[in-house]
Amino acid sequence: MVKVGASIPNVDLVEASPSDKVNLSKELASGKGLIIGVPAAFSPSCSATHIPGYVSSDKLKNAGKVFVVSVNDPFVMKAWGATLDPSSKSDIRFLGDPSGEFTKDLDLSFDSAAVFGQDRSKRYALVVEDGKVKSAHVEPDNTGVNESAAEKVLGNL
Repeated sequence: MVKVGASIPNVDLVEASPSDKVNLSKELASGKGLIIGVPAAFSPSCSATHIPGYVSSDKLKNAGKVFVVSVNDPFVMKAWGATLDPSSKSDIRFLGDPSGEFTKDLDLSFDSAAVFGQDRSKRYALVVEDGKVKSAHVEPDNTGVNESAAEKVLGNL
């Protein structure tokens, strides 16, 4: 599992369409940032609690650049982002990890084939500074919303 001090993987993710590549190792090479990982866009906990907690938090502005990553395609992530933050006021960017390579490189994937049809991401939040993981908040049961909840993660910034 990802450790404090680890570098962000040099893997291209996708935003809005397959041709819109985003590399978080480059995006977060300097300054502060937050990567929020979720098992699936549009799933109940992700849509009702986890990500809305970040979208509505006054403390989000202290996090730097913020990204939500899921083992999903860019079209699903774009639609989900538009649903959760229709006016884009939060500046959170929603990225797809279609092959799961980014998630696997962080050692944050789990076998969820019975529910989602393939391996997916554990629920997590990584506080990043200058391209390195400053703190890792990973759900011990893979999908709960406790360690990675907005109030817990943002409250420590």
